Amino acid sequence: MEKTNGREGIALSTVETGIENPGLELTEEGINPEGTRKTEERGHSLGDGLEPPTQQRRNLQPFTRARSFCKTHAALFKKVLLSLLCLAYAAYFLAACILNFHRALALFVLTCLVLLVLVHRFLKRFFGEKLTRCLKPLENSCLKLWMKRVFAGVSLVGLILWLALDTAQRPEQLISFAGICMFTLILFACSKHHSAVSWKAVLWGLGLQFVFGILVIRTDPGFNAFQWLGNQIQIFLNYTVAGSSFVFGDMLVKDIFAFQALPIILFFGCVMSILYYLGFVQWVVQKIAWFLQITMGTTAPETLAVAGNIFVGMTEAPLLIRPYLADMTLSEVHAVMTGGFATISGTVLGAFISFGIDASSLISASVMAAPSALALSKLVYPEVEESKFKNKEGVKLPRGKEKNVLEAASNGATDAIGLAANVAANLIAFLAVLAFINAALSWLGELVDIQGLTFQVICSYILRPVVFMMGVEWADCPMVAEMVGIKFFTNEFVAYQQLSQYKNKRLSGVEEWIGGEKQWISVRAEIITTFSLCGFANLSSIGITLGGLTSMVPHRKSDLSKVVVSALFTGACVSLISACVAGILYVPRGAETDCVSFLNTSFTSRTYETYVCCRELFRSTSLNGTNPPSFPGPWEDKEFSAIALAKCCDLYTNAVCA
Repeated sequence: MEKTNGREGIALSTVETGIENPGLELTEEGINPEGTRKTEERGHSLGDGLEPPTQQRRNLQPFTRARSFCKTHAALFKKVLLSLLCLAYAAYFLAACILNFHRALALFVLTCLVLLVLVHRFLKRFFGEKLTRCLKPLENSCLKLWMKRVFAGVSLVGLILWLALDTAQRPEQLISFAGICMFTLILFACSKHHSAVSWKAVLWGLGLQFVFGILVIRTDPGFNAFQWLGNQIQIFLNYTVAGSSFVFGDMLVKDIFAFQALPIILFFGCVMSILYYLGFVQWVVQKIAWFLQITMGTTAPETLAVAGNIFVGMTEAPLLIRPYLADMTLSEVHAVMTGGFATISGTVLGAFISFGIDASSLISASVMAAPSALALSKLVYPEVEESKFKNKEGVKLPRGKEKNVLEAASNGATDAIGLAANVAANLIAFLAVLAFINAALSWLGELVDIQGLTFQVICSYILRPVVFMMGVEWADCPMVAEMVGIKFFTNEFVAYQQLSQYKNKRLSGVEEWIGGEKQWISVRAEIITTFSLCGFANLSSIGITLGGLTSMVPHRKSDLSKVVVSALFTGACVSLISACVAGILYVPRGAETDCVSFLNTSFTSRTYETYVCCRELFRSTSLNGTNPPSFPGPWEDKEFSAIALAKCCDLYTNAVCA
C-alpha cells in the first residue's frame, strides 16, 4: 500500500514539473539516491539553475506561506493601510490649513463635502431605522394635511412680503415676476388636460427653482460658492491647451475658434466618462432625483432622466432609464423630453465657458432648470394614465462597463469626437444658412425700400415683448430678442457666440452707442440672456431627440412624435422662466468703481471701467463758453480733472471734447 502511494506521489511530481525521470527507483526509504543523482544530472543537462522538484517546493514554501497569510488577513491589512492613509491626509490637511487657510480653501471645502457624505452614510447605516420610527407620527394624514396648509400659507405670505420689500428700490424686478406669471398662464392654456394638473408638483418645482436662485444669486455663501466653482472649472478647462497646442500648435489654438472650443468638448467628455466609471455621476444624479421625487411626487424614471440632464445631453440621459421607456406613460415621456430641451450637457458647458460666458450663471441655470422642467411638464401634459412606477424606490444606475480608468478615459474622448464634429458641422451649416437667409431677406426688403432687413431684425421685433417681460431694459430688448430668436430657430451655439461678442465689446471699453446703434448690453441683460439661452430647445433638436429615443423604443415612434413639439415649447419656456427668476433676484455686486481714484491712474487703453468713468466725467463737466470747463461735485478742485478729461477725449468722443 505504501509503495502504491509512493508511486502515485512520484507520478504526480513528474506531471507537475513536466520532467521525465526514468532513472528514479522506489525503495522502502523513498527515492533511490542513484535515481536522484541521475535526475540532477539530467536537470543540469537541460539548463543551468534547474533544481529538482523537491528542492523547488522547499524554496517556494516561504512565499506560499506569506501569500496564504496575506490572504487570510487581507481585511486587517486593508484597514491598517486605510488608517495610515487617513492619518497622512489629516496631517497634510492640517499643515495646509495652518500655513495658509485662504490658499487651502478649496481643499477645505472638498474635505468637508467628503466628510458630510461619510457622516450621512454612517447615520443612515446605524441610526436609519431609529429615525424612521421617530418620524412615523408625522405620517398621520390629518397632521400631514395641516402641515402642508401651514407651509403653503407661510410660503405665500413670505413671497408677498419679500416682493414688497425687495422690489421697493428696484421696481423693474416686478416685471420679471409678471413674466413668470405670464409664461405659466400661457402653458396652462396649452395644457392637454386642465382638470388633471397637479398643482402641488407645479408649485413645488417653481418654488425649488426660486429658492435655489435665491441661494445662488442673492446669498453671499451661495454666490461665492458657485463663483468659485465656475472659476475652478475655467482653470480646469484651461488644461485643454496643453493637449491642443501639442497637436495643432500655439498659433491655431490662440487665433482660431475651432481649435479653442472643440478640444474642450473632447477633454470634458473624457473627464465625464471617468467620473461615470467611478460612479460619481450616478451618485449625484440619484441624490438629486431622490430629492425631486419625494418633494414633487413624480415617478422615479422621469425624475432620474431629468436630473441626469444636468450632466449629460438629451440623447444620453434617456439611456439611464432605457429599460423603463417601453412602459412609461405619455406624461412621463413628455417630462423626459422636456428635461432634455430645458438643460445643456456637461460637455457643451465647457465650450460655452470657453466663449467667455459667465460660468456660475451657466451652472446655476442648468441646475435650476431640472425642477422647473418637471413642474412645467406636468402643467402642460399632466398624468391621466396609471403609471407602473409609482413606488418610492429609486432606479439603480449601473457603473460604467469599462474595465479600468484608462479605458473609460479613452472611450470618453472617442465618443466626444462625434459631438465635437456635430457641433462644428452645425455651426458651419447654420451660420451659412443664416447668412443666406439674411441675404435673401435683405434683397426682398430692398425691393420695397426696407433697408437692412435680416432674420435677427425680424426676431427683435417679434420677441421684443417676450424679452421685456423677462426684465430686460427696453433699450437692450432688440439685441436680446435677436439672440433668443437665433437660439430657438437656429442653434444655442450661435446665440452664445453672439452674446460673447457683445460681452467682449463691453469689457474692451467700446462706446455703448455708435452712430445711433447699440454696441453691447448691460450686465443685468447679460445675466438674463445667459439664463434664457441655457437649453437645447431649438427646432433642430426635434430630430435629435426623436432619433435617439426611437432607436431605444422603435415601437413607440408614434407616441414620441405626438408629444415632442409640446415638449420643445415647454423646454423653451423653462429657460425663459429661469431668466425671469434671474431678473427678479439679480442685484449688482461689489462696490462701484471709484472713478476719481481710477482716473487718477495712468490709464492708456479702453476698458469697461475706463468707459464708465469717462462717461461720468463727461456728464459732470460743464462748459462755460470760451472759459475752461468746470468740474463740480467730486471733481471740484482736483488738479488732475483737466488731465483726465484730456485722456478721456483721446479715447472717446463727446461734446465736451470739442
